[in-house]
Amino acid sequence: MDTELARTFLTVVEAGNFISAAERLHVSQSTVSTRIHTLEQQLGCILFVRNKAGTALTAAGRQFQRHASTLVRTVAQARHDIGIPDGFRGTLVVGGRIGLWEEFLLHWLPAMRKAEPAISIRAESGLEPDIMPGLIEGRIDIGVMYTPQSRPGLKVEQLFEDRLVMVSTARRAAPEPQTGYVYVDWGPEFDARHRACFPNFGGPALTANIGWLGLRHILKNGGSGYFPMRIVLPDLAEKRLHLVAGAPEFAMPAYVVYPADSGREELTHAVAIMHRLAAQPAKADIPAKVPAKPAAKPARTTTRAETSRN
Repeated sequence: MDTELARTFLTVVEAGNFISAAERLHVSQSTVSTRIHTLEQQLGCILFVRNKAGTALTAAGRQFQRHASTLVRTVAQARHDIGIPDGFRGTLVVGGRIGLWEEFLLHWLPAMRKAEPAISIRAESGLEPDIMPGLIEGRIDIGVMYTPQSRPGLKVEQLFEDRLVMVSTARRAAPEPQTGYVYVDWGPEFDARHRACFPNFGGPALTANIGWLGLRHILKNGGSGYFPMRIVLPDLAEKRLHLVAGAPEFAMPAYVVYPADSGREELTHAVAIMHRLAAQPAKADIPAKVPAKPAAKPARTTTRAETSRN
């Protein structure tokens, strides 16, 4: 079976419909339809039922999903094994948000290299819509993100909880978005809580989906925005940034996602090191909380560590 057909099948499952799957695969909708039709002919069964809401898996489709994931992962693993650099016994692909590479995964890298010097590591950055398909298809071995999705064969475990705080280059700033405010897209949960806390906010002049980009802009041009406390600690200590008194804070759990049945010792070791680093206290003292609006902490995501029991 052509693994491209299996990858297309998994993308349709992930996207929820043929149109979105075509956009993710950078092909036409007719190409997706043709691939699924060919796959159904090879298997001798119907995999999807189309309706107004999108596509739904049939009973046969649900059974094939597990086999498709195994097939794609097996081929991906074979490519990993074949492409192992000289002097190494294996490779590990780790994908994470840029904000989670800062002050966390960048500390994990040298710890992992020291613990597993014979493992070659490929570090990638991206958002959840990029990382999750890579995990499902087996192109990514470990994903670190804020809003994972529960998928068969994947284990989800919480690492730590980020504290998003509003900071400003001004010593005394209003506890709400003002001129120069940069909105950083930290995910759908942050967006929902942000809207609830600032119902009169009409929208920012600048939006960034990468925290590093928003932070660099503010430090160079002035302004305010929400960032993880662990990232802005050095700037707070040097008085380049200031906590905004009275501004609400947001809790953002960070998770690690990986195959539940990989059986790879280096992968298990890598996740264990992440948990160990996540449990360590911050190197710098965290400034005391400033008076904030009540009820700023969002409800925890439903894809927490309980999904690891799936």
